[in-house]
Amino acid sequence: MRDALSLRVMPSNEQQVHKAIMAGTVAYVALLAVPFVPAAEIGMAMLTAFGATIAPLVYVATVLALCLSYMLGRIVPMTALARFLTSVRLHRAADLVVRAAPLSRDERVAMLLDGAPPGIMALALRQRYVALALALNTPGNALIGGGGGIALVAGMSGLFAPFPTVLTITIAVSPVPLAFMVLGS
Repeated sequence: MRDALSLRVMPSNEQQVHKAIMAGTVAYVALLAVPFVPAAEIGMAMLTAFGATIAPLVYVATVLALCLSYMLGRIVPMTALARFLTSVRLHRAADLVVRAAPLSRDERVAMLLDGAPPGIMALALRQRYVALALALNTPGNALIGGGGGIALVAGMSGLFAPFPTVLTITIAVSPVPLAFMVLGS
């Protein structure tokens, strides 16, 4: 792909290439933070086009975008979420949000575990940071909200503490950029 695009950085085009990379990075961060946008492909395209040299930038941009989406989710008022769910006729989900709103993180987990069937759902709630990392790395996760949507819901749920969530995101998104850095391209 790099050869097909003739992406050669020379003194005559260095500024244009730099501007294109920065514009692509800003677009990538903005799009990845938006639910249901499969923006990870932009990051993959940047990695494919520019190789290992751009991998650290793509990694940092991915972490930044997912943390931004998570933090936005944390500031969404539960009442607004309940109203939205009611407006789209998801009454059971709205009722769950109203019941969970006054509860602490541990009480929310207990409430969800109480109504959850034993097995994978209970395991996912108990090991929620591992489940978050797996969801972020699942191919086709755009169908369940994409990385931005998953991080937004994690923030809105109130089940994920900030530091462990940022740590989870930091680890979860590292395999692809790390592979580019180690293996080169």
